Amino acid sequence: MNRQRHHHRPFRLLVRGWLLLSPLLAIILCAPAARAEEPHDPEATLRTLVRANAERDLATMSKYMSHDVDAIGYTIDGRKYVGWPDLAADMRSEFDSVVKLEIPITDLRMWRNGGVAWFAMELDYIRYSNPGDLTQRMVLPLRETGVLERRDGRWILVAWHESTRHHDSATEQAAADRLALLHRASDMPPAVPNAVDLSGEWEVTEIEDNKKYVATLNAQGSGPYTWQEGQFSTTSFNDRRWQGTWKQTGNDREGAFEVILSEDGTEAKGIWWYVRVGTRDNIPPRQHGGSYLWKRLTPAPTAP
Repeated sequence: MNRQRHHHRPFRLLVRGWLLLSPLLAIILCAPAARAEEPHDPEATLRTLVRANAERDLATMSKYMSHDVDAIGYTIDGRKYVGWPDLAADMRSEFDSVVKLEIPITDLRMWRNGGVAWFAMELDYIRYSNPGDLTQRMVLPLRETGVLERRDGRWILVAWHESTRHHDSATEQAAADRLALLHRASDMPPAVPNAVDLSGEWEVTEIEDNKKYVATLNAQGSGPYTWQEGQFSTTSFNDRRWQGTWKQTGNDREGAFEVILSEDGTEAKGIWWYVRVGTRDNIPPRQHGGSYLWKRLTPAPTAP
């Protein structure tokens, strides 16, 4: 791959809170009026990931990143991610806290051998967090390496590692120090959604099919379930309205759900729906799915 110089946004791949800055976010072109075509090679896929990160399009990022339960990624300050759910949660936090992202790429190279491709990238991650003053920004010089694998006709990012580059200026050093400090603070357990602890085992029933499985969730309502290598991720909880996403690696499907938690916190009722089945990813939300009944199998945690 030839060297390329662009001013684009980051691929921001990791770091709790607002870190997750990744070189993959590098090539952010203006979004086309028509829907972009499916990328057919690893470079185009990388560019798609970059654009999606800059546009805070987590669904597209999810589409081209591995959801293997043992997929590993490393970010600055030594942080390690295993699997997709924790990474997705941190990216949502970043998307909520940032006003604008920019990333000029200074070096991008890619190699390919059959169904595997790998890349090396250098860029400056520029983050704006003050909506009233876009002259205030944080600049971090980063480098990233990663591996993509061709799966079922689609290139998927399966592993990545990012770190800060050497820098000379006091401003860059201060930015890196602040980033590391925020990263260490992010190691603390995140706040429970709406002061409700969703942790424990839940029996999940799909009413129409009478299909039952068990979900093991953390306090924030994310964790695996015993059907098709499933994984739940809670995206919001407000006034007992519980919303989230689900992913089944075993049969290559994903979707979302919305349930209402009972006042005593022992069960929840609502609906689920598809957003993707295999390569079909244009399923209208809430139109194809069914009904959910969730019941706690373990006692509800008591507030301290």
